Amino acid sequence: MEHLDILENKSIHIIREAYSCFENLCMLWSIGKDSTVLLWLARKAFFGHVPFPLVHIDTHYKIKEMISYRDRYALEWGLDMIYGENTAALQSKNTYPDGNASRIECCRQLKTEALKNTLSGEWTRYRINHATGKYEIDSNKEPYTGVIVGVRADEEGSRSKERYFSPRDKNNDWDVANQPPEFWNQYKTDFAKGTHVRIHPLLDWTELDIWEYIHRENIPVVSLYFNQGNGKRYRSLGCEPCTNCVESDAATVEDIVNELKTGKFSNIAERSGRAQDKEDGGGLETLRREGYM
Repeated sequence: MEHLDILENKSIHIIREAYSCFENLCMLWSIGKDSTVLLWLARKAFFGHVPFPLVHIDTHYKIKEMISYRDRYALEWGLDMIYGENTAALQSKNTYPDGNASRIECCRQLKTEALKNTLSGEWTRYRINHATGKYEIDSNKEPYTGVIVGVRADEEGSRSKERYFSPRDKNNDWDVANQPPEFWNQYKTDFAKGTHVRIHPLLDWTELDIWEYIHRENIPVVSLYFNQGNGKRYRSLGCEPCTNCVESDAATVEDIVNELKTGKFSNIAERSGRAQDKEDGGGLETLRREGYM
């Protein structure tokens, strides 16, 4: 069996296991390449239908192409698409782009707090209406206790400490030192009531695996990943004020695969263009312990 088939089969198994074990399940879709591959795998796992909601945390500072892409495929693929936000922070302009918060504090409010309160149902959720193509206030306020996330162990240091089924407490806080062992593909899926569980089907994938799979499956991804003629492209996507491009002539998926195989970025962190990581000591562990994706 080929390498990508092994990865695909394991990820689909984990997604199906999560669906069978957690009643209130959702999947986070950041609109980036990893979570889009995750979504593609979920569609494969359930024969084109995704039987749980897709949740996006909208900071309102995402690059506009990302939101256009989200809404296009939410409608085209018939997704149960939901987004959440930190309305209070946005209205009070307590953000980095408004000059009233550091990048880390801005992330904490617009991403971490918005994510925690969207998942818990304490803050307003907005669900797409497929008849109108517009988002409406979601009447369902039940908390999501199982959350499928597209993190990879090789992407960033704190993510290498994750389990496939990773428990958080009721506040979404992550105790890195107290995680269940996972041996021989045996996963712990029974947790105490009130435990919030993150599920990571892509943990074993690498950046190259992701792009080779996108190429093999012909998965549509945001055009921002490709050189538009200026010798630059995004390698990792986030909020526009805090995300920088890399120097690259790669204009197609095949170009990116070949570029990665040359080792051009082998000594450059994938998230090196994400300015908030540098404020967090070069990583994301502070934010991730508090519930960040």
